[in-house]
Formats: sequence, C-alpha cells, structure tokens
Amino acid sequence: MIIYPSPESLENHPVVARDQWLIARMELLKEEKESTRLRDKINAQRRDLPWVRVEEDYLFHTPNGPKTLADLFDGRSQLFIKHFMFAPGWKAGCVGCSFVVDSIEGALVHLENHDVTCVAVSRATLAEIEAFKQRMGWRIPWVSSFGSDFNYDYHVSFAKEEIAEGKAYRNYKMQEIENEEISGISVFYKNVAGDVFHTYSTYGRGDEELVSAYMCLDLTPKGRNETGPYFAMPDWVRHHDRYDRDNFDFMEPYQPAKA
Repeated sequence: MIIYPSPESLENHPVVARDQWLIARMELLKEEKESTRLRDKINAQRRDLPWVRVEEDYLFHTPNGPKTLADLFDGRSQLFIKHFMFAPGWKAGCVGCSFVVDSIEGALVHLENHDVTCVAVSRATLAEIEAFKQRMGWRIPWVSSFGSDFNYDYHVSFAKEEIAEGKAYRNYKMQEIENEEISGISVFYKNVAGDVFHTYSTYGRGDEELVSAYMCLDLTPKGRNETGPYFAMPDWVRHHDRYDRDNFDFMEPYQPAKA
C-alpha cells in the first residue's frame, strides 16, 4: 500500500531557501534519471520477447459487420487491444477501464498515424457497447467478442466453473478471482504475409502508465491521494460524466441491468 501525506504533514511540510531546495532536487533527479534508464531497458526487453503465432480464427461483432482479428488491424501492422471489462447484462462499462480509455482517446490520432491501431474489446453485446460508447463520447473502435473464445484465451474473462471455484489463471498464475472479468492490454503484430502474432499482454497495474491523470497526480504534493476505504482507484475515480453525483456507486456497472 502506498502511503500518502496526511493533511497535518502537508501543513507542516519542510520549507527551505531556493538553494537548499535545488540541492535536494538535484539528488532526486539522479533517481529519476535512473528510473528512466531502467524503463528504457525494460521496454527493450519487452520488444525482444518471442512472439506466438495466432492460429485461432477469432470473430468479432463490429458496427460494420463481422471481422477477424486480422481485420481489426485496419491496414496497420500493430494492434493495441484494450481488454475492457464489460460483460453481457452489465449496466455500464468498468469505471477503471473507462479511466484508461479516457487517456487513450487523446492519443488515438497520434497512434493511428504511427502504424498502431487501438481497439477496445468486450464480451458485452454490440448494442450494449454502442450505447455506452455514445454516452461516453468516445471514438475508439470498440468491438464485441460475444460468443468467441478470445477473452477466455487471453485470460480476461472466466468460465462459470472457474467463478464457482473462485480460482483461475490470472496475471500469469493461478489465483483467486472475484469477478467474471478483469482488465488488461494485449498487443499483436501482422507481417506482410498477413500472419498475426501475439507479442505482449499485461494485467493488474500493468496499464497504469497509460493513464495520464495518474502521471499528472504523481507529480503533485498529494500524489494519487487514494486514502481509503480501498486505498486504490475506487476511492475517487468515476465515469467522467458521473463526478457530479454524490451517491455514485463504483460497483454499479457490474450489477445486472434492469430489464
């Protein structure tokens, strides 16, 4: 658990002259540069990972009719998929996934002009996806994997038997599960022959650096300020059109929609 400063510590935070501040700042800069170099090293190792050829003919429901995984590349060689938690019958899409997509939205035009296609994938029906997408005002391509094994093969959805048992293969190991869906990112490459390869997937906190709001908050005195009761994102994050609601329930989207 990350420890955040208390209101008392903020009010009594050390205050020094500019030259003393500069000494402390330069010491921190050394650590920041080391962190940057480590990130560059990890990114290189990620690119060096071996690939897995995708043999399954996955089919997705889209506003323009059925499409295969290869079709989703939309003329580009790299496909970035946001596994968006949204099961059939839910009232809305996941709040946390929405938080991530809010950031991806602003980057779409840049990614699309740099050989990367971004697509959100959920098990919800296309009608459910389209309604929520319109509500949120997003333009990211968002397709339904309803009836496909895609979500299960990439370990972001779990079968009824796994849910009943309370354990499943999640984040690269067997562990307890609390929901039928989890969030994640998967990346694919398509070569000139049209072959598709799975290059990378990440889950849990693996997509945090995609969230521009978090990156901004990490630079502020209060940080992310997630101080309870969850000590995580549910403490404060809302769908971007729900911040004016005092009685917002973070778990509401995951409850069945009323008929």
